[in-house]
Amino acid sequence: MKTTLRCHCGQRIFSRDIMQQGYYVRQFGPSYVYIKFRCSRCKKLGEHFIKQEDWNAALLEDNVSEITPEEKARFDAMGQITIEEMVNFHYELEALNSLPQKPEVE
Repeated sequence: MKTTLRCHCGQRIFSRDIMQQGYYVRQFGPSYVYIKFRCSRCKKLGEHFIKQEDWNAALLEDNVSEITPEEKARFDAMGQITIEEMVNFHYELEALNSLPQKPEVE
């Protein structure tokens, strides 16, 4: 089962890229959902045939963030990660010999 639709150039296809969508119903064998799209990166036309039982409209939707508004406000207040923070993190990882042990819960 596909989790995303992609153009030949590798770009993910979203609902805003869809030009035509329809059903290709067959008397014998599986029916298909037909998707015609224009890639937002390479601007080429493409099409996909997906088995109707594998079709899910969520394939065309962007991932929804699971972050709450409070968490988003907290992250925004932190600001961007600086180069110094990245360098310090790199050195801390180099100095790390093993992963810390998980405390046992009784």
